[in-house]
Amino acid sequence: MQSPPPAGEAWALVQAAQAGDSEAFGRLYDQYVDVVFRYVLFRVGDRSLAEDFTSETFLRALRRISSVSYQGRDVGAWFVTIARNLILDHVKSSRYRFEVPTAELSDNSEPLAGPEQAVLAEATNAELLKCVGQLNTDQRECIVLRFLQGLSVAETAEVMGRNEGAIKALQHRAVRRLAQLLPAGLR
Repeated sequence: MQSPPPAGEAWALVQAAQAGDSEAFGRLYDQYVDVVFRYVLFRVGDRSLAEDFTSETFLRALRRISSVSYQGRDVGAWFVTIARNLILDHVKSSRYRFEVPTAELSDNSEPLAGPEQAVLAEATNAELLKCVGQLNTDQRECIVLRFLQGLSVAETAEVMGRNEGAIKALQHRAVRRLAQLLPAGLR
């Protein structure tokens, strides 16, 4: 997995793509496809649907590349916003029920000392994700973007269409609610 380029380099690629350089858009795709896919997979819980949404995200981005402009944030937030809107449209159209896959968090975990610790960590992750699933939609979205996707407060604000102060308050409320939902032994 490649890490996203620095913001200036990414926006230089956007400008090149806007000028018709298809290789520049290909490089943007290579840099951000994993971030978008992980976000979508976490939200929809189905690998093949996540692949479809990821493809559609970049197709829509390519169609709209001429309309995007630098707003002081990483271009990855724009891709995630497109993906988020696709998911929201899907949820509205099919009455899709959000389910939280438990494997995602464990895929990113560090190797542990022994099997006992691995079992405990897996159980803890599963319980944490279960509690995340009990948050309201906005709180869950904020937690996913901030902690599972690693977006900054500014990027999360852009994706969710809110200001940074609102995101900080939402994150604070979500973390406090998670603390209430978690069993006492896991706090």
